[in-house]
Amino acid sequence: MNSKNHEHPKVNIKNVSKSVFITGANKGIGFETAKQLARLGYFVYIGSRDKNKGTEAVKKLKALGLLNVACIQIDVTDLNSIKSARQELETKTQHLDILINNAGIRGNIPQPASQVPVETIRNTFETNFFGVVQTTQQFIDLLKKAKKPIIVNVTSDLASLTNHSDPAWKFYPFKSSAYSPSKTALNAYTVMLAHELKDSNFKVNCVNPGHTATDFNNYRGEKTVEQGAGVIVKYTTLDNTETGKFYSEEGETPW
Repeated sequence: MNSKNHEHPKVNIKNVSKSVFITGANKGIGFETAKQLARLGYFVYIGSRDKNKGTEAVKKLKALGLLNVACIQIDVTDLNSIKSARQELETKTQHLDILINNAGIRGNIPQPASQVPVETIRNTFETNFFGVVQTTQQFIDLLKKAKKPIIVNVTSDLASLTNHSDPAWKFYPFKSSAYSPSKTALNAYTVMLAHELKDSNFKVNCVNPGHTATDFNNYRGEKTVEQGAGVIVKYTTLDNTETGKFYSEEGETPW
């Protein structure tokens, strides 16, 4: 066996002073995003609702030679948990360069508009929308201390109302009346926040990783987790992105 297969990837140290906090990063796209950013040299804080699972995720990354990672427990549906996470982060770094709001749930499927339980809609919004809002509001002051702060809200193909109205769109038949509206609302909040911060150095964008195979969708996505996370990493690290945009692998996506 070629010994090179066991070599750890070299970390790009030019970004080592930059910090990233990713919610829902103990598995799936969040974990892979953390891995890719850590390989680029960012110090990555793994946000995990379950501290034990977050700790296990950190162990996996460190086993790959990625020592620039740590775990912080956070439940984005619990304001006290978010405040505790922010306070813990403040003991570790003087500023936060990047916040990636990745934590999300799909909700029970199917979700026909005339029958989906309101409780399913509420629960889905609690994580996918309200969770992002209150996490962002609690972390905003720490972000403001960075030179070029970035907020990435992980969204979905299914957030686009323009595409949902186009019968020729490949996902046109897929209508989920809790999940999709929660991501559309997230997109709207992103636009409002980007506008509020437009005269600052902030960049605030929605990024859609695409239909990625993870346990989130019973591994039925078209993309690998590496490909999906790669889209997030691309639009997180690109210098020439605008603010207040909806980005996917193909570029800017219609609202």
